[in-house]
Amino acid sequence: MIKFKPVVHRLVSTCARFRSLLVTASLATVAAAFPAVAAVQAPLTGPQVDGPTAVARARVAADVLMATYDPVKAWFPSSWWNSAVALQTIGDYMQRTGDRRYLGQLDNTFEKDKGAFPAGVLSGDPLLGNFTSRAIDDSEWWALTWLQTYDLTKDPKYLDMAVTIANYVNGYWDTGTCGGGVWWDGERTYKNAITNGLWIRLTAELHNRIPGDTLWLGRSKTAWTWFQGSGMVNADGLVNDGLTNACTNNGQTVWSYNQGLAIGGGLELYRATGDAQILVAVKRLADAAIGPDALAADGILTESCDATDQTCDDNGKQFKGIFTRYWTDLVDTTHDPRYATFLDHQAQSIWANDRDAAGRLGTHWSGATDDDHPNVFDWRTQASALSALIGDVPAVTPLESLAATLSPAQPVIMPSASGVTKIPVDLGVSATGFLPVLALASVDVPSGWNATPRANLLALQPHGISAPVSGKLPLTVTVPGNAADGHHMVTVYLKAAGLRFTTQADVLVAHAIDFDTGTVDENPWLFDAGGSQSNGVQNRFADGHAHFTYRFPFPADTSAAHVTLTIDAEFLVQVSQDNAHWTTVLQESQPVTDGSNKADRTIDLTPYLGAAADGAKPLYLKVSDAFPDDGWGGRVYHVTANILE
Repeated sequence: MIKFKPVVHRLVSTCARFRSLLVTASLATVAAAFPAVAAVQAPLTGPQVDGPTAVARARVAADVLMATYDPVKAWFPSSWWNSAVALQTIGDYMQRTGDRRYLGQLDNTFEKDKGAFPAGVLSGDPLLGNFTSRAIDDSEWWALTWLQTYDLTKDPKYLDMAVTIANYVNGYWDTGTCGGGVWWDGERTYKNAITNGLWIRLTAELHNRIPGDTLWLGRSKTAWTWFQGSGMVNADGLVNDGLTNACTNNGQTVWSYNQGLAIGGGLELYRATGDAQILVAVKRLADAAIGPDALAADGILTESCDATDQTCDDNGKQFKGIFTRYWTDLVDTTHDPRYATFLDHQAQSIWANDRDAAGRLGTHWSGATDDDHPNVFDWRTQASALSALIGDVPAVTPLESLAATLSPAQPVIMPSASGVTKIPVDLGVSATGFLPVLALASVDVPSGWNATPRANLLALQPHGISAPVSGKLPLTVTVPGNAADGHHMVTVYLKAAGLRFTTQADVLVAHAIDFDTGTVDENPWLFDAGGSQSNGVQNRFADGHAHFTYRFPFPADTSAAHVTLTIDAEFLVQVSQDNAHWTTVLQESQPVTDGSNKADRTIDLTPYLGAAADGAKPLYLKVSDAFPDDGWGGRVYHVTANILE
């Protein structure tokens, strides 16, 4: 080791000088080959994290999000409009970073889900085909998603689909009520901000992509003028949710996504027209959003349901990400340092305070949590917070980046009375660029612990920015038998010429199992979410063919174990020693859809304990749906275990 570090430092220094010379000599060539990289915009002035690190952070978060994408149904579990926004966010990520790995998933969704579907298959509403339904705003979200995909691919089928959807939505523009506006629903019961903000943005985007268009531009200008005079923008410059039956502001909640779409619609129309007055109106909306007593608390964007005594529903979880999507557009368009600083502040807080070791991003960007209303982590919150990380990536895509993850990111150790426990952990490294990357990985562990190797070099050969290359370094972390209960961080510092990244594993040492589901306390035990869902109020459920699996690494000297589940609905519970061969230990025999069978049920796991390996006797417990056709699968609220040694 004494000789190793100076050699590494010389190699890194030499690589840095070589890279600097070669990049200087070949930048023009690279720009010619990759025109998206060469696009020049005025640099932002603000305390932004450096570009390569911002790209790396976004890549880690995007990969976590896409790990929850269902390639069979071609969407994200359970929410139709949320899936459109999540895919649009991935499109934003690809457009901003140059990474193109997820184009196939976008096309998979387009081809599989463009047909008609009965209620309950992909949406609570019947889908009418071409991504339309009675939910007019849902239809608009999908149109914007396909315009984003068209921008990425230039395949006209996506633009054609957006036009088809827009023609459908235009049928709900109605001057007979409130003088104009698009109805929110097929029954024409409500005119609101989100549907009309989306309409302004959609029609302006169509104009800006269809040569010689005047039709969509006219509709966008008409919609903007109507919206500005509708009364939905209140005296403080904030957008309330919608209109009363008497066509007045209904005074309902100022949701961030309504404010964001008003900003985003105006920006796209400003690009279409060059009308300076539109930009003035947009800035008023933006200034109001970050003004006193508006949408930020201590500088962090905070939805009304984000308070620690509140819980956002599945819709509200994604509102802030929509706001930051269009706030990023505001920053790119105006280059105003105030707006850039606000955006950067969101991204920095998310990364520092609202991220677990597995790279999951929560709904509270400040990181605030409460026992009764915990910070929630799921794919919707991931997509939302990812939007802020994308906004922190410079508009001129950095040519190189370096990221790392540890897997498992949240291992659990249940030490035996004596002896040590060894955890296999893989360091995954990814890089983009046009030159070889030689990275030094250094591992830091708690006092008394050990890691092998403690330092090592990884060589990667990236070939551009469209497909990051990856490598893996196996590590072994040794935990002493006297390690204190609680969370212990294993940190890897990754360094290459001009590039830095840090990743961690959060090792939980525990002599007992006792956790509420749907909380951060559940995460270390949750081995495989399996398409299950949690609504953030202490439950997790698995409908249809979804499941969720817990891993219990019982101590090597365990002689008996019992687990108690607070569970209801149509549960099927199985156990396994190897996560492959399963034995059913608990099953509801009747179709129960009202939670009336909720009870504590204890399972004797002793017959299933196997031989000790690596200091533990691991058991896997899987919960799924005993009646997969009716959508009321097993729902667990609390898990405890008793262990005899």
